[in-house]
Amino acid sequence: MILLQNISFGFPGGNLLFNHINLTIQSHTKSALVGSNGMGKSTLLKMIAGEIQPLNGNINIHGDIFYVPQMFGNCNHLSIAECLKIDQKLHALQKITEGEVDEIYFEILNDDWDIEERCQHALEHWNLDNFELTQKLEGLSGGQKTKVFLAGIEISQPDSIILDEPTNHLDLDGRKLLYDLIDKTDATVVIVSHDRTLLNLVDVIFELSNQGIASYGGNYDFYAEQKEVEEEALHNDIHSKERALKKAKEKERETLERKQKLDARGKGKQEKSGVARIMMNTLRNNAEKNSSKLKSVHAEKISGISDDLRDLRYSLKNSDQMKVNFNDSNLHSGKILVAAEAINFNYGKEKLWKENISLELRSGDRISVKGSNGSGKTTLIKLLLGNSKPSEGKITRAEFNSIYIDQEYSLIDHDSTLYDFVQTFNDSALQESEVKTLLSRFLFWKDSWDKKCGMLSGGERLRLLLCGLSISNKAPDMIILDEPTNNLDLQNVEILTSSIKDYHGTLLVISHDEVFLEEIGVNSEVLLD
Repeated sequence: MILLQNISFGFPGGNLLFNHINLTIQSHTKSALVGSNGMGKSTLLKMIAGEIQPLNGNINIHGDIFYVPQMFGNCNHLSIAECLKIDQKLHALQKITEGEVDEIYFEILNDDWDIEERCQHALEHWNLDNFELTQKLEGLSGGQKTKVFLAGIEISQPDSIILDEPTNHLDLDGRKLLYDLIDKTDATVVIVSHDRTLLNLVDVIFELSNQGIASYGGNYDFYAEQKEVEEEALHNDIHSKERALKKAKEKERETLERKQKLDARGKGKQEKSGVARIMMNTLRNNAEKNSSKLKSVHAEKISGISDDLRDLRYSLKNSDQMKVNFNDSNLHSGKILVAAEAINFNYGKEKLWKENISLELRSGDRISVKGSNGSGKTTLIKLLLGNSKPSEGKITRAEFNSIYIDQEYSLIDHDSTLYDFVQTFNDSALQESEVKTLLSRFLFWKDSWDKKCGMLSGGERLRLLLCGLSISNKAPDMIILDEPTNNLDLQNVEILTSSIKDYHGTLLVISHDEVFLEEIGVNSEVLLD
């Protein structure tokens, strides 16, 4: 069991990220933690893994934990064995087999006599059999580093497995192995991921928000259905409050009008009956006090309803307002944009692909590029766009405009402010107020307009690019997405999916996220070997 009680945490100089949150994860349960970027999902996983400590509260965990982090930068200088924390056991086993009888080596090994065999089997299982345990991580790709840590699960055989975005750099074969691992393991599993196939393998979803942690008993599809029900109820509550607000304002107007008529009628009667001036002033003052009190009562009621309405509207998902309204491309459907004939690319004397590649990209196509880690997917994109030249073959390109959104969002100038960057898309001369309104629609408020783009997270950079595309008067003829869902939370994946669905130009996508590819309507693929 994993038990978190009254956990609070905050970074130095900042606000509290968590404040007295509680979480109970039963043994042998497969669960996922979801929530918007910045909510602290990765931080919570690090606390469960013992990487960081809470400011206060208690964490109780039964058994051993194996943690697969999202980022591996701190491990680059370590060997595979050191990363997996098996280097001392392997050293102890070596010393014992060499005849050493020092008791310390037996204590370190702890009867784990088959450690070498498990390491070899695990590396082979994850297609890493060409790597030595003494090899440094710095020479490995992102996908290979992830596979090293996933192999460590089989080697360590822990009671609990903690996974932070494990599919970010995995190829399709690696993802299938991971799905199989999660499906078959008896360990307690906690996952943070945007991979909906992976999230559908869990038994319970925990949603982390400003209100704490809410539990949904089921997989991601069940969670999504429940959220739709909640959102529909929220819309109904909003409509009800809007009607109540309108009715309250009408009631206030009618009451005040009736009061004014009664006061005017009473004043006329008093003047005709010759009431003394001093008495008239007293009656007038009393009438004004009654009117003021009446206004105050109605204003308080209206204010209360308005506050409730504002809170309800704030609770709505933001994906609808961030939808990009793409204009249609000027190119007619089916026009050949790029034609590649028997192309290949050499690294030194080695060909990148076993077989030369021939393909055509036509206007309106929706094509995915697939292949294992290191198969040259990004290289192919660069060749097709003319950013690199093939070592063999020929590429012919027509005139068209495109936007290439890579994994690092390098299209964004890190030194530019948010406002200045989106202005580069302002080809229809929108007024400053209109540009800033669009920034707000994409959740970039006034206090962030002068912020440097380099300070943005991956999800924020995606939203900024989508905002720029909304500002532009002309949609690109081709959009190229290189692993677009990496490092995005589920809400931002939904925003991207919703935007791309309505795009009618040519789409070229590198992705192993099968659900994403299906939802954006990809209808053909290029498979690299």
